[in-house]
Amino acid sequence: MSRLLIIGAGGVANVAIHKCCQNSDVFTEICIASRTKSKCDAIAESLKGKTKTAITTAAIDAMDVPAVVRLIKDYKPDALLNLALPYQDLALMDACLEAGIDYIDTANYEPEDTDDPKWREIYEKRCKEKGFSAYFDYSWQWDYEEKFKKAGLTGLLGTGFDPGVTSVFAAYAKKHYFDSIDTIDILDCNGGSNGYAFATNFNPEVNLREVSAPGSYMEDGKWIEIPAMSIKREYNFAEVGPKDMYLLHHEEIEALGRNMPEVKRIRFFMTFGQSYLDHMRCLEDVGMLSTSPVMFEGREIVPIKFLKTLLPDPATLGPRTKGKTNIGCIFTGKKDGKKRSIYIYNVCDHEECYKEVGSQAVAYTTGVPAMIGAMMVVSGKWKKAGVFTTDEFDPDPYMEALNKWGLPWTVEENPVLVD
Repeated sequence: MSRLLIIGAGGVANVAIHKCCQNSDVFTEICIASRTKSKCDAIAESLKGKTKTAITTAAIDAMDVPAVVRLIKDYKPDALLNLALPYQDLALMDACLEAGIDYIDTANYEPEDTDDPKWREIYEKRCKEKGFSAYFDYSWQWDYEEKFKKAGLTGLLGTGFDPGVTSVFAAYAKKHYFDSIDTIDILDCNGGSNGYAFATNFNPEVNLREVSAPGSYMEDGKWIEIPAMSIKREYNFAEVGPKDMYLLHHEEIEALGRNMPEVKRIRFFMTFGQSYLDHMRCLEDVGMLSTSPVMFEGREIVPIKFLKTLLPDPATLGPRTKGKTNIGCIFTGKKDGKKRSIYIYNVCDHEECYKEVGSQAVAYTTGVPAMIGAMMVVSGKWKKAGVFTTDEFDPDPYMEALNKWGLPWTVEENPVLVD
């Protein structure tokens, strides 16, 4: 029995909230809080009479630390689940520290203002030292390690699918299938179609920043950075078929590289259709993906924020999206002195997700693990002082929960490897 404060009311939050309400034996009470309270109210209304979980709502600016602390002290939750934007991670971690509750999120911190001089100085130093230039990295949140330890609180970072489930897959493979892992390839395939010429399956600002950035991977403990979309492979995904996929920088590479330093190479690939890439390159060429303000008719606007207002809201894609996702990890290594390779993956159907919770599969595959991560923390199964990613705990209860709550996984021996 627990009380959970959920910050955010977008597509992922909608899924996580529905799953918390299905799991009412654990989540007896939840409070949904967002800047736009009407969105919270709409989710609560959609669950009226369908759950034993008591739901309340509140308006909150996630960047207003004192206001969040007041809400925490008033509601008295056992933990805070951050399903807002990654810009808000540090403010919400500060609020949890001040109020004395555990913290959970689905994606690592990145700044909203990439021109901020103080942030820029630290960022450029990190680029030189580590060798990758992505705006998002774990260092900002790992800096909270001693604070959370001293406070006796758990900070669980990145319990979405990737990062999140993919890192649990890595811990599970290490525990049950390998004596040593040599390579990890994380493959994210969305074989769905929503009928739009161009749309993103999650927050456009975050998605387009991620995709348009240089790619990078870890080899022998070092980062290797490549031009955006310059490494392409084709892979035949179960229940989806052959798809083009491209090597991207992704945050779980950083965490797995730190926590499993024996792994010789870690890469991340994501599938994209040609139409998506053509639209994105055009938008980038004309400056629409820029995070730097420009003057327009006497006022400052940020191009990528303006673009976000023109693109379809990812939360509205559910009824339009058909097809399946396939996300997982291919591992190579040794067991009992012999070479071994396995592929652990999940297949998720967009239309089935919409029938169940009113969201497409990309939101579903993030929202379900968000609930599971929160459940691990509030139940005490994943409870220790400090700041952790999902590969740093016992993977077994999380893997069991994936099967129970809608994301069943498959282990395939001797899969086709990515060259």
